[in-house]
Amino acid sequence: MLLNATVRNVRRAFREVKAFDAEGDLRPAARAALKAVLETALEGEVTAAIAAQRYERVPTRQDYRCGSYLRRLLTQVGELLLRVPRCRGGGVAFQTLAAYARRPRVVDQLILACFVLGMSTRKVAKAMGAFLGAALSAQTVSRIVTQLDAAVAAFHRRPLLDRYRYLLLDGVVLKHRGALAVRKRVLLCAYGMTASGVREFIDFLLAPSESAAAWEACLTDLARRGLQGEGLALIVTDGGPGLHAALDLVYPRIPRQRCWAHKARNVLEKVPKADWAGVQRALGRLSHAESRRDAIAASWAFAQQYRARYPPAVACVERDLDDLLSFYACPPAPVWIGSSMR
Repeated sequence: MLLNATVRNVRRAFREVKAFDAEGDLRPAARAALKAVLETALEGEVTAAIAAQRYERVPTRQDYRCGSYLRRLLTQVGELLLRVPRCRGGGVAFQTLAAYARRPRVVDQLILACFVLGMSTRKVAKAMGAFLGAALSAQTVSRIVTQLDAAVAAFHRRPLLDRYRYLLLDGVVLKHRGALAVRKRVLLCAYGMTASGVREFIDFLLAPSESAAAWEACLTDLARRGLQGEGLALIVTDGGPGLHAALDLVYPRIPRQRCWAHKARNVLEKVPKADWAGVQRALGRLSHAESRRDAIAASWAFAQQYRARYPPAVACVERDLDDLLSFYACPPAPVWIGSSMR
């Protein structure tokens, strides 16, 4: 009971110290206060472990104190040098130090966030060292970053439940920092929605392009891990030929829905910016019609209004009209069908 209360108090102290404006003269004061709280907590844990106060002679005593040693702890307010008590019978399994290890978890999370945002290990070490007021090596950052490798590998290996009603597939282009230059790479992304409306990001694959081979590898892996598509009603795509070729092999019997967000962008590319608002409203009447019959009527109205001025824009809609209206065959019509994955 005493031990649990001690750990709770330490966590509370960390939260309060984090709330400080740890600049100027407050930073050393915050370190001193946190050091005092932690050393008091460590002393309390030793007292609980040996069941006796200092110099107390009681029959319940389990062990005796035997000096102390120094241990460094990197915190949000800088590095602390803690005096950790010893016992004759061996080390105490301090919950306080176990909870914060060599660094509180929030420090590791800050380091990981910097790395994910594109900073090199050396730049992360330099920036975080200045922020924390303590030296941080690039090797330390590298060891912390390896946590991401294990987490990503476990994410890619996890079994998948075949519980999705809708599957959205898209390729997202990102900038990748290489050895000599920044290059564009593609993430093939799979996003699912269950029949109850729960949305989940299923998986991703870093690929050189959105080729049929790359998409086939991505989809085959999903199927191998359990996403057989038994309950799938629709697969939403951007219409890329590589993706559709892969779907013909892996999920050939599942109806496909063209993504309205991608289609709207394609149409607007063929229209002067001055008319974007009107074209968007017309497309909205088509994509959000009450029924397939109403959507077809809206497509006729769109064609009649814009064919003379912007024939490529009208052709862009008419070419894929059946795939754009696939969701009407899957009642109730999902209102999210026009939302982009990005």
